[in-house]
Parts: sequence; C-alpha cells; structure tokens
Amino acid sequence: MRRVTVSPATAPRRALRFSSIDELLREVELIEVADAAGRLRCAGAWTAGQILGHLAAWIDYAYEGYPGKRPPWLVRFIVRLSRKRYLYGGLPAGVRIPDAPGGTYGTEVLSTEEGARRLRAALERLGREPARHDSPVFGSMTQEERIALNLRHAELHLSFLHRE
Repeated sequence: MRRVTVSPATAPRRALRFSSIDELLREVELIEVADAAGRLRCAGAWTAGQILGHLAAWIDYAYEGYPGKRPPWLVRFIVRLSRKRYLYGGLPAGVRIPDAPGGTYGTEVLSTEEGARRLRAALERLGREPARHDSPVFGSMTQEERIALNLRHAELHLSFLHRE
C-alpha cells in the first residue's frame, strides 16, 4: 500500500455515498482486495487499517461510552443547528477534537485485515442493536440517524483510500 501524507483539507479524495450498511460493507471488501493486490493508495495521514479501526471505534463508543470531555455547549448548539446537513449531506474533513491526542480517538495502528474485521463487527452491531449512549455532539439520535451519521463518517474517511 502506497501512502501520500498531506493535509486532510487538500488531500485528493474520492466521491463516496453510502445509502446502507451493506453498501459500506461492500466498499470495505473492495478495499481489502485492493490492499492485498497492492493497488491501494492512502492519500491522508492514516493507513487503511487505522481508518477502518477508527470507524469501528466510533461505532463502538455508542455502546461502550465515548472517550474524552463533553464538548462545550456552544459547539453542541452549533452542530445541532446543522444536524440534518451533517447527517444527510456529509462531514467536513480536518475537524480536530480539542485535548484528544492527534485530534481524535480510535487511531490505533492496525492491519487492513484487522481494521476491516473490527468494522464488520461494529456495523453488524449497529444494524441490530440500539445504542446505549447519546452522541456527545449530536445528543439523542434515532437508529436511522445513528446509521446515517456512521455512513457519513465512513464516506469521509474512506474517501482518502484510492483503489487503483
């Protein structure tokens, strides 16, 4: 796998849109195949395994509890005003969580296979089980909204992985 490290704001990205967990799972499979064949290029700072593991971690946080401090009320207020735009439009690149090491959580270095395994397990859980914890930024969410948020999150991060 070739890596080209650039800023998330300027990195070349693919246009992705997932309408279901099954579509996301298909893309994960294609990423694994491309990586095994040496045809996967990462345009951002993370490996494919890190990206897949990061997506899995954020799904799991809804069941196990979120790390870090609760965002300030003003941040929560502003994000909630734009809730539908984020859930159904997309998430911005380059957002950093203050006080989080490296700007976010769940960035453990993993192999592509291990990251994919974790993401598959997390997506299976997301598809069958309601979350136990509200989003620290979005608050209470329906299951449909939670799935939409995780699909947008996956679109953002997987857009940095180029299957060649």
